[in-house]
Amino acid sequence: MTYKNLIVNSENYITTIIINRPKKLNALNQETIKELHEAFKAADKDKATKVIVVTGSGEKAFVAGADISEFADFTVEEGTHLAANGQNILFDFVENLATPVIAAVNGFALGGGLELAMACHFRVASDNAKMGLPEVSLGVIPGYGGTQRLTQLVGKGRAMEMIMTAGMIDANKALGYGLVNHVVPQDELLELCNTIAAKIIKNSSVAISGAIRAVNANFKEGENGYQTEITEFGNCFGTEDFQEGTTAFLEKRKAAFPGR
Repeated sequence: MTYKNLIVNSENYITTIIINRPKKLNALNQETIKELHEAFKAADKDKATKVIVVTGSGEKAFVAGADISEFADFTVEEGTHLAANGQNILFDFVENLATPVIAAVNGFALGGGLELAMACHFRVASDNAKMGLPEVSLGVIPGYGGTQRLTQLVGKGRAMEMIMTAGMIDANKALGYGLVNHVVPQDELLELCNTIAAKIIKNSSVAISGAIRAVNANFKEGENGYQTEITEFGNCFGTEDFQEGTTAFLEKRKAAFPGR
């Protein structure tokens, strides 16, 4: 598929999705959100993709926010639909993908950009990254899951401060908060993401998908994460990956997981 605002590359079981609106600092407009949905959906269905990395083009920004010009004149109803639709087709969609998603945060990740990074399964940042949710400075609040995921990742007090002050934190503070897993020089960012992805690829994609569902269940209202874990654990016993993994262990060789 051809995209207007994305560059998508696949190699060595890794699909890299690059948000490519450099003149807008890769800001998320509705067209880009729809394209991201399609790109993530296609990568998730691709048997040759075992890890997805998402990043922004250029050196200045991962995603510097949403495209404010699109919704500056919205009504209450239109604003509500904007948030609900965005969460449904992109942010919740990414969080619940069966394929692991790594956010390579280069430069600014603000507003919708930080919300996209937080929807990914984990984050790696360049040392020049700046992160924040500045929405209250515009008279609005984060609407793409930011109030929920930031609190889950950094705790209530820190999330409240970041949201209320509308300020940015640098990469090292984000690392200290647990918002990102690693900080590296910008020219090493994708290299580290690919190194981590290579480690993931060696393992059972079926088991990883089950682990994603089990971890996410802890944060879903009305769902018992422990019970989800029990169910997903049991399901593993019916997979070819389990048979291969246990057989390889007993035979003292590396497993060659079929992904089934």
